[in-house]
Amino acid sequence: MNPVHVEQGTSPVVLGQPHGGTHVPEEFGARLNERGKGLADTDWHIARLYDGLLLGQTVVSASFHRYVIDANRDPEGHSLYPGQNTTGLCPTTDFDGNPIWLDGEEPSESECEQRRLSFHKPYHDALSAEIARVKAIHGYAILYDCHSIRSHIPFLFDGTLPVFSIGTNGGVTCARSIESATVDICKNAVGYDHVVNGRFKGGWTTRHYGQPETGVHAIQMELAQRAYMDEAVPWAYRPDLAAQLRPYLTQILTALGQDIQEYKDE
Repeated sequence: MNPVHVEQGTSPVVLGQPHGGTHVPEEFGARLNERGKGLADTDWHIARLYDGLLLGQTVVSASFHRYVIDANRDPEGHSLYPGQNTTGLCPTTDFDGNPIWLDGEEPSESECEQRRLSFHKPYHDALSAEIARVKAIHGYAILYDCHSIRSHIPFLFDGTLPVFSIGTNGGVTCARSIESATVDICKNAVGYDHVVNGRFKGGWTTRHYGQPETGVHAIQMELAQRAYMDEAVPWAYRPDLAAQLRPYLTQILTALGQDIQEYKDE
């Protein structure tokens, strides 16, 4: 199976979807324990949720599961959140802190490097190429990194996660107006709460690509899954809930997709 799927469009907005894939190669799947085989930490239905929201959107999505390797982690293995609980490049635990591999079957350092070359690198090669392609068209590109997560995960954060968690690494990965436009829409979204640069400030993807001074802007959206699906096995998509959420996501992408002179590389 191809580790990455690309849908090319002409908008300046590129949607990254590193965690929606559920493919686990057989040789890895046989080594997962029962908890690991449940793939609970998937960004379930993220492709379906964002499908067709913006005319001309480019989508780069990983087909492999994050338990194989996490495409939104630093390939050098450095923690994005020093001092806080998190999962690594080749995860050994799930979001609840429980082991996901059979005893003695955790990936070695050399195996993790091979997975990086086979999965992580192709995903980011494709993402880099699409960012460069749309930047050549418009003079700038906006990477909108699509994520979702369960609302309650005590191992990672206290309390209930807001529906919209916007990450720009403290405002440095995109033009201030990009962050502001996104926040304004979320602030006015009826029935939903939001936070900016809270627990999720933007993963490695957002921090790596977001260089506004070069005309490449990046923003991460972490959605609480209760807004569009059931947060329990079998992780069912809820069209009734999604129908209420999708118009706000459309507003965000439409706002970001406008041709804005100030975003361009000077």
